[in-house]
Amino acid sequence: MSRLSGLIEFDGTKATVSGVTTHGPVRVAIDGQVYNGAELGGGDEPALIAALYERHGFVEALRKLNGDFAIALFDPRTETLWLARDRFGLKPLYFHRSHRSPTRFAFASQPGALLRLPGVSAAPNRRFVACFAGSHYRTFDNEPGESPYAEIGQIPAGRALEVRRASVREITWWALTEQPDLTDPEPVLAERYRELLADAVKIRLRRSKKPAFTLSGGMDSSSVLACAVRESGNKQQAYSSVYQDPTYDETAEIQAMLADCVTDWRTVRIGNPDLSTLVPRMIAANDEPVATATWLSHFLLCEQAARDGVGTLFGGMGGDELNAGEYEYFYFFFADLKAAGDEARLQAETSKWIEYHDHPVFKKSFEAMRQGLGRLVDLSRPGVCLPDPARLGRYQDTVRPDYFDLAGYVPVMDHPFRSYLKNRTHQDIFRETAPCCLRAADRHCTAFGLDVSWPFFDHRLVELMFRIPGTQKIRAGVTKHLLREAMRGVLPEETRTRIKKTGWNAPAHVWFSGSGRDLLLDLVGSRAFRERGIYDVARVRAIIDQHQEVVASGRPEENHMMFLWQLLNLELWLRSLDGG
Repeated sequence: MSRLSGLIEFDGTKATVSGVTTHGPVRVAIDGQVYNGAELGGGDEPALIAALYERHGFVEALRKLNGDFAIALFDPRTETLWLARDRFGLKPLYFHRSHRSPTRFAFASQPGALLRLPGVSAAPNRRFVACFAGSHYRTFDNEPGESPYAEIGQIPAGRALEVRRASVREITWWALTEQPDLTDPEPVLAERYRELLADAVKIRLRRSKKPAFTLSGGMDSSSVLACAVRESGNKQQAYSSVYQDPTYDETAEIQAMLADCVTDWRTVRIGNPDLSTLVPRMIAANDEPVATATWLSHFLLCEQAARDGVGTLFGGMGGDELNAGEYEYFYFFFADLKAAGDEARLQAETSKWIEYHDHPVFKKSFEAMRQGLGRLVDLSRPGVCLPDPARLGRYQDTVRPDYFDLAGYVPVMDHPFRSYLKNRTHQDIFRETAPCCLRAADRHCTAFGLDVSWPFFDHRLVELMFRIPGTQKIRAGVTKHLLREAMRGVLPEETRTRIKKTGWNAPAHVWFSGSGRDLLLDLVGSRAFRERGIYDVARVRAIIDQHQEVVASGRPEENHMMFLWQLLNLELWLRSLDGG
């Protein structure tokens, strides 16, 4: 792997650039991999990209690539620097252009490399800080051109920058657009899905060194692993996070995959981790606070995999988005049925939703369905999804309005499609769930010398799934319908047909009681915390106490683990910027 880090300087007569290597008349560097290089003429990736650029220009060259990449290309003949990020932002790419030194433009795979340059401030982005403090992790990346740092920008997924002496121009080189739904028979669509997923796994396996597979009890990671076994003819090494607390432990669900697919199953057992030591290590690797507690488990898993000599970690990220696997996708599926006037199917699907997915805290009913539609979509405008006020407003009163007015903050909601479900998926991939997860995975693997691979984010598969109707994704109250059909005969039946979804999560509710609670109280009680002026300290202390009471009681009630994880990460990150 090769992280990008470079600087271009225009001195009035010519431009010079560091951080890229010469290939013919141009200079190129890449962080990541191209999977279809053999089809495009072969050779090492920088040389291949240089050749494509000479024949087709930069933007058209990008469109020919199937890969996970951040690319820098400098053409001294035109004194132009090109920067680009892959279609889904699997590889990050940041930049800094100072108003004080407009002739200098710096770029890097991580903000830390830019912060080490003279004159680049580490001042935080106030919107990011406020959202991290008192909103939901889905808002952190709502502005994809921003970073956690006020003076550092980020190239969004599927975009390129053209940097010339006096200008920086952003170009959208790839985007998902409205296309007619496919109407082929279900067996034909399932076969096409199976072939594309299998090929996405195969071309990534071909480029991997000493691969291993993250394995949960769900369908996504299991499908990637099963396809790898089928394509390679060999069982594979697998890693799973397992928990002392049973709330999110999937040990029992994983068992069905072991006999036929796994040659060596390595478990990373997590009890009550030392957050005071681990979280600063994670922040140092990420150059920013880490969005959710799940990524602590991933960090420890990567550390173990690196010790074992693994080269590439495969996983199932993207499967939930493409296959309507998250529980909240039901509401957007229901909205599409209602918009289509299919009341009979809406009633039948709601009944199955209640039967299969009722929860002691998150109750399911016809009234809950109607309330969800009223809260999450605008039925008067086809496909328009709304920010969830319950999600965004739960903790906004913890942030002082004189720091940032969260009550007045409205996230951007994209709606390029007429389908509510497609727009919700698009939002998650480009502005909400995927960006922070892809970034954390990339940072953790890089920190331990690993490559990372997500076959569900192969653009051919994503483009297919945005032409699949919702009725092929959710059927009779069960999510991931077409994937289940595609994996018939590939996955064990116990895994393929399981309806219950534990979800990839971590038992952080117990981490913030006992010593974890003491750590929080020490931070919140400190002078530095008060003087930042971000939080309403009394409100935060009340939440810490309420969380402790809920966990101690054992009641089936929402706790505050996500808020407390964010608070811990944000404060420790800010202290690291202060030199503390």
